[in-house]
Amino acid sequence: SLRSPNDAVRHGIGYISDASADEILCKNLPIAQNITMANIRGIQGPYHLDLRLEQEVCRAFREKLVIQTAEDDEQVQHLSRGNQQKVLLARWLCMEPDLIILDEPTRGIDVGAKSEIEALIQEISGKGIGVLLISSELEELVRNCHRLVVVHDGRDVGELVGEQISEENIMALMAQDSETEEKNNG
Repeated sequence: SLRSPNDAVRHGIGYISDASADEILCKNLPIAQNITMANIRGIQGPYHLDLRLEQEVCRAFREKLVIQTAEDDEQVQHLSRGNQQKVLLARWLCMEPDLIILDEPTRGIDVGAKSEIEALIQEISGKGIGVLLISSELEELVRNCHRLVVVHDGRDVGELVGEQISEENIMALMAQDSETEEKNNG
């Protein structure tokens, strides 16, 4: 039972909400500081922050996640929404989490950035990091999920695994729940 966001971080859990870029990024700070702030201990020297190491970490994630910017010290506010989402992903990947929760990670970004984010989700999952993907876009769920749970009003209404995951099956579970709810209320 987690008691706070810091407790979740200590347990290796990262979270990116659909509004995170606006709410969580420090837009007036450089990309490097935004990436390393969740793992500040990882770049500490004996008496101060190791700014050279911070730049190395930033460069590595800029290359790995294809964050399009001219410089590491560019302020995050000057990046596109898709690149801001990548900075958030880099922040949590920098901590080497066991689980990362992504709530609508591609909402409001262009098609090219969306496919890059989805490729990163697949890569993260392939490395053994648990990914909990929350999305209202059925196509995104079908492309990216190995196991899918349909939730309505806070309760599990059905589960699909592997080849069962399709837009039709997701819609069927949603419709089935609506019918059940109507019978219970009617």
